[in-house]
Amino acid sequence: MAKREPTALEKALKEERLAQYGRLRGGFPVPLAGAIWWAALGAYGYTADLAGWSQIAFPATGLIFPLALILARAFKNPFMKDRSPVGSVLAPTFIAMLLFWAFIVAAAMTNDVEMIPLILAVGMSAHWPVIGWSYGRTLLYSAHAVVRAIVALFIFVQYPEERLTWLPLSVAAVYLVTVLAIYVDSGRFAPTAAR
Repeated sequence: MAKREPTALEKALKEERLAQYGRLRGGFPVPLAGAIWWAALGAYGYTADLAGWSQIAFPATGLIFPLALILARAFKNPFMKDRSPVGSVLAPTFIAMLLFWAFIVAAAMTNDVEMIPLILAVGMSAHWPVIGWSYGRTLLYSAHAVVRAIVALFIFVQYPEERLTWLPLSVAAVYLVTVLAIYVDSGRFAPTAAR
């Protein structure tokens, strides 16, 4: 079976997605904020019990986006001001990702709170493949979500006593590797003046 050639519209859309990826350097301030947040949560895990950790982790997820905005300003990366033909995919993507909160509430209400760090680690990455698609880099962004889920599950199962420390710190490490990969890869598509 012959491979179907992309239409002119598909080609133009892909070019625009990659151009935005280059202009915004893949939106790296957002995952950088995630890395900082998860590292702080991992550090807090060394002094907190599961109940205290969970009570901080829930509301503190709201700090990631403001931190991303601060980092974007510091790095002069106007990801919120940039417009793209695929920008409308973001709202449903984040709505779908936030549905993981049902699992968090259920775990808290059924006293299965040991699941909460894993649910946070995996649930908060559910939007990554679609964000990757919006930038024309599905594989790179999907790899982040898959590696993150595998590493978090491995620590959760093999080192249950480290769920509050190694697990969030491993997510932070995956974020940092991803930020580096995004920054390097997006440089290939960045406008010449930004290089």
